[in-house]
Amino acid sequence: MAAAEVAAALREWAAAAARQDAAWRAALAAWAPLLGSLAGLAAQMRVGQRLAWDGSPLGAFGELRARLWRKQRGAAEALLEELGGRRAELRAVRDAVGAGVAGVLRLYEERAAELGLGAALRRGPRSPSLADVLEGLQDVERYYRHLYLESKLLLFRISCDSLADMEALPQSWERILECYKEDIVRDTLLKISLFVDNHRELCCSPGS
Repeated sequence: MAAAEVAAALREWAAAAARQDAAWRAALAAWAPLLGSLAGLAAQMRVGQRLAWDGSPLGAFGELRARLWRKQRGAAEALLEELGGRRAELRAVRDAVGAGVAGVLRLYEERAAELGLGAALRRGPRSPSLADVLEGLQDVERYYRHLYLESKLLLFRISCDSLADMEALPQSWERILECYKEDIVRDTLLKISLFVDNHRELCCSPGS
């Protein structure tokens, strides 16, 4: 009974995690073009700073430089607001996944004595052990938590007072993603699928 409960909880978590991972990937995909737009805007702002306004025909328009700067800052703030919305989507996935993992681990702890250590460590010919699967869940939770934190810190560092850093945002983002390129989520979903299938086969086998 305990094994069936844990397998059912894992199956339910996997179905939710697959949906949440799709939302996560969509939110992440939106970051690159937004950061690219910010970088392009920063490049324009740096050109404006270097331009010898007083020695050009534009010098006759005293307010033009200030108006252009305000317009560019407004555009930057709008992009940052949109990035903040995308960060909120990442946070929602992080929180949902974390709550789901905590629920499965809590169920396991409640049923651990009934399951026994041997059952938790037992691997099948094509199946990971329950311990392997639970470790994978914690890896997934850690992946979402750490990458969300990286995205949060990146946004905090963005400032129109540091245009060179703003112009380098696409490269900074790529370096962050490179550290998290291993597909931990799909690997864990595969582990769960193999574990649940193995559990079903054992339950349906003669003498079970």
